[in-house]
This record gives sequence, structure tokens and C-alpha cells, in this order.
Amino acid sequence: MTTDALEGGFADPALDSARAFRAVMTAMARPGTIHRLDGATPPAPLSPAAGAVLLTLCDADTPLHLAGAADCPAVRQWIAFHIGAPISGAADCTFALGRWEDLDHDQYPLGTPEYPDRSATLIVETDRLTAEGARLSGPGIRDTATLSLPESDLLSRNRTLFPLGLDLILTCGAQVAAVPRTTRVQFPATEDR
Repeated sequence: MTTDALEGGFADPALDSARAFRAVMTAMARPGTIHRLDGATPPAPLSPAAGAVLLTLCDADTPLHLAGAADCPAVRQWIAFHIGAPISGAADCTFALGRWEDLDHDQYPLGTPEYPDRSATLIVETDRLTAEGARLSGPGIRDTATLSLPESDLLSRNRTLFPLGLDLILTCGAQVAAVPRTTRVQFPATEDR
């Protein structure tokens, strides 16, 4: 294990994790809103927000799948030291982390009718996170909201699977937003269909 793996966690774990938890829960409760989330300095290619999400939501009992560039020795060592989350395959994970194009969207658990909470949450690293693009509606949103999301059939049909489906946490730098499975997502080009 390198010495870099020992650094980059929360400076004040109790306060920083409480702040991060509040930011993530507010983002989940108010889909499409963007919140500041920092306090962690994970190794590249992870953003500070993604590191804070991992430090807050993952532990030794939450299987984590790493996709694409996120699946590298530096990230694995950092997770092993700071979190202890077991690295798993896509089909067995509770959380999956990577860029949208690296996440194999059809492989993650959607839950079961008896246990819908056994679905995966995707932590999606993005290049930008802005209040424009896809139109969101549903619980926690007054009228509509907009969020820069990758155009995807998965996002368009995710709500139709409810109570099953995937929850998304999007990160970019020190920003976080969320799109829970209850959110209806419409892309500008497909709204008139």
C-alpha cells in the first residue's frame, strides 16, 4: 500500500461525514438540485465529491463495483484503507462508481418486488453538472427541474420500474446531485414522442 492511500480522508470524520450525508440526502430528496460536497481528497481520477460520497455511504458491508478508470490500484488502496468496502462485480454490488459510459447499466441489481431496497446506487462521475438539459419531475420537485444528464434509455425508463430501479448520485468536482428512481426524466429531443 502506498502512502498516498493513507491520505485524503475527512479531516474531521464526525463533522465532515455529517455534512456530506446531509448534502447527499438533500440531493436525493430534491432531485435535480446541485449541492456542494467536499472535504475528501481521493486519488485521481475520483472527484472530491465522489470521495466524500464513498466515505459517507460505503463501509465494510457495502459491496462496491468500480468501473473504467475508477478501477485502478490507487483507488482500490484508498478504499481499502479509508472505507474497507469489498470490491465486487456489477451484479453483486450495492454501489457502483464510474463514468456513465463505463457503467454497464444492465448489469446492476434493480431489487426485487419483496426487497426493492436491494438495488444498486450508481455514483456517476461527470465532466459538468449544471441546471440545464433533461427535464425532471416527480416527488421532491416543484413543477420541474433541469439537470445535465447523459441521454439514455435507462434514465427514461427507470421510473417505470418503480418500486424497482436504480438510484443515481452524480458528482463533478465538489458538486453533487441525485436522480432517485422515483424521478421522471425527459430529454428535450424525446419529449414530443
